[in-house]
Amino acid sequence: MNILKELTPKILVLGDLMIDHYLWGSCERISPEAPVQVVDIAKETTVLGGAGNVINNLKSLGAEVDVAGVIGDDENGAELVTMLKNIEVNTDNLVIQAGRHTSKKSRIIAVSQQILRYDKESKEDIDADSALKIIDLVEKQLDKYDAIVLSDYGKGVLTKQLCANIIASAKKHQKKVLVDPKGKDYSKYKGAYLLTPNKKEAQIATDILIEDENSLQKALLKLKEQCDLDISMITLSEDGIATYENELHISPTVAKEVFDVTGAGDTVIASMAYALSAKKDIKEACAFANLAAGVVVGKIGSATVTLDEIEEYEASLHKSTSDAHIKTFDEIGSLVKRYKQQGKKVVFTNGCFDILHVGHVKYLQVAKSFGDVLIVGLNSDASVSRLKGPTRPVNIAEDRAYLLAALEAVDFVVPFEDDTPYELIKMIQPDVLVKGGDYEGKAVVGTEFAGELKLVDFVDGKSTTKTIEKIQQGNLC
Repeated sequence: MNILKELTPKILVLGDLMIDHYLWGSCERISPEAPVQVVDIAKETTVLGGAGNVINNLKSLGAEVDVAGVIGDDENGAELVTMLKNIEVNTDNLVIQAGRHTSKKSRIIAVSQQILRYDKESKEDIDADSALKIIDLVEKQLDKYDAIVLSDYGKGVLTKQLCANIIASAKKHQKKVLVDPKGKDYSKYKGAYLLTPNKKEAQIATDILIEDENSLQKALLKLKEQCDLDISMITLSEDGIATYENELHISPTVAKEVFDVTGAGDTVIASMAYALSAKKDIKEACAFANLAAGVVVGKIGSATVTLDEIEEYEASLHKSTSDAHIKTFDEIGSLVKRYKQQGKKVVFTNGCFDILHVGHVKYLQVAKSFGDVLIVGLNSDASVSRLKGPTRPVNIAEDRAYLLAALEAVDFVVPFEDDTPYELIKMIQPDVLVKGGDYEGKAVVGTEFAGELKLVDFVDGKSTTKTIEKIQQGNLC
């Protein structure tokens, strides 16, 4: 995950853009004019929909995103461009087609129930001139993209001519094209790197009823051969993601709770494009997409996901490596902010933890019992030497941090260079600050920034110093 955070892939999203418009209110009466509900509107919100939800997901993951598509010369088109610019998406590849209606879907919601939806949009294919303009704009810039996502919502932007030209040009430039397909005929996506149909869509497109691994493999092979794909893929909802490159592989889902699957497909293709752009292989990309989807289906409504949320979710499943739990000052700051927004109790302690022993482990287990999240500040090597003498530490900071991060009680480890963790405590402002029982009656650094101070007694006879003495004396029994 840290490697992904260091990268900023540049991805082009081409497809059907729309505005999702919501009117929120309450209903307490029936109209005297007709047997319909009267909704008193309290608020109005708009979000990017269609291909725009893919863009939102890519942006939240940290990608740099350009968009290409066709909008109308109308008020909705101008609003959509403003929404894209507000999230710093390059809109230079948008083509305006006179007389075309920009898609806007309006929903009236009362007491959390959708009462009515009304759409204003054009669904016919864009004209040939608009398609050629997009092809020309995209082909001139293909070299700067790490991947291209075609997001098809069946609103006429992704014509057969446009798809064929973009995919052919991308292959010449060795760029991966990922497609979220629509309809029964997938021939217009021929030559793409992969498609992301769900099980129902794949059954319709292949005329194969998927009911076991054998039929699943047949459907994957048919899609791969007919569409000339590098990799064939089918999303299986609660059963994960199936792919076929040289053999069938199923990446299992990792969702703990499912509140809403709205937009999960957009999250999958966005996270696949992100991971593949970061040079992850297909199995790693599927595992990443499953984690992202697991976060999103635990939210209500079309949702996005961040790398921090994926990392936190992976850690909750006990599938992450120790590296994922070692944080910098900046990283722990954003994590703490989110935990506090969630109402979680943050606990902090610190130390050298030079040779990890049972006394350390029991101390940390008690510290964790005081809250929900335990953050351990770890003295750097130079800091340990200043505090303990020139022969210390025995183990370098990287090793000490890794071992601490592997403990079940420890959520995050943050190395610091100073002799005290004053600045770290000031930034975190923990709900509980924990120190050893030997601090009874003494001043403890950072208490002014903590909600409360807890002192924990050490295990008698257990310390790094005594362990070193036993080793030096050859008394290891």
